[in-house]
Amino acid sequence: MIPLLLIITTAFFFPGVIGKVKAIYSGRKGPSIWQPVKDVVRLLKKGSVYSENSSIVFQFTIPVYLAALFTAALVVPFENHEGLMSFDGDFVYFAYIMALGRFMMIIAALDTASGFEGMGANREAFYSLLVEPAFFILLGTLAMFTGYTSFHEIFSNLHYTSYFSVLIAFLAVYLIGQICLVENSRLPVDDPKTHLELTMVHEVMVLDHSGFDLALIHIGGALKFAIFGALMGNCLVHAEWGLPVTIPLYLALQVAFAFSIGLYESFRARNKMHYNPQYIINLSAIAVLLIFVVMIINNNI
Repeated sequence: MIPLLLIITTAFFFPGVIGKVKAIYSGRKGPSIWQPVKDVVRLLKKGSVYSENSSIVFQFTIPVYLAALFTAALVVPFENHEGLMSFDGDFVYFAYIMALGRFMMIIAALDTASGFEGMGANREAFYSLLVEPAFFILLGTLAMFTGYTSFHEIFSNLHYTSYFSVLIAFLAVYLIGQICLVENSRLPVDDPKTHLELTMVHEVMVLDHSGFDLALIHIGGALKFAIFGALMGNCLVHAEWGLPVTIPLYLALQVAFAFSIGLYESFRARNKMHYNPQYIINLSAIAVLLIFVVMIINNNI
């Protein structure tokens, strides 16, 4: 239960910290870090409007999307506490339950019969196809390094016992952070603040959503940030330190992650569209490099 509570807690402040940092570095005071929560509460009180061109598919996909993300969160551990669902190979289950949520968003966009939303759905599917190998190569590498295949046991046995293990942990944190940005359609792959449909990905996919459904999408986005932040935290926080140390450290790492995203988006321009595939494939190349490092370690043991 502790891992799930930490993920939900992180989801509350994560988008607000990003927005606050971006506002400060653009010379503005900006809203409170709790403004995204207030916006979600406001949207939850409103009804949803559905296009005459959409079907029942458009109406049930968003609740399934959010349910898939909550289910994925149940697999993520923390310290020596397993996720509510933990088993061998659970990272494969995690990847595909996240993919189910993404699929729901894609078919919802396609069901609107909008050319713009269909274009965004096409890009979302393509980028997801490119980033998925990086995730599997990374987790497969960590499984090979630790000798275990469940999230809990992988992170429990990822110790800083040598320079190689430190390198592996920090490369894993970097890759998970970059995968998080791609999965959430953030810079440099997509700009959440753009209003030019021809270059939008996530934002153009949700143009027809309103009210309650839009609130669920915002909740899902915050939850996805928190889930990947939890995976990063598990690479850096170890059970030997004890809960009085690890919980404040975990929350501090999540604030630092949100701060770094806000800082990154304040000074980083979005990639040109035709550069995005190469940028995403580079993540798989780095993950392959990590495999070679682990192979060297295993041969030396």
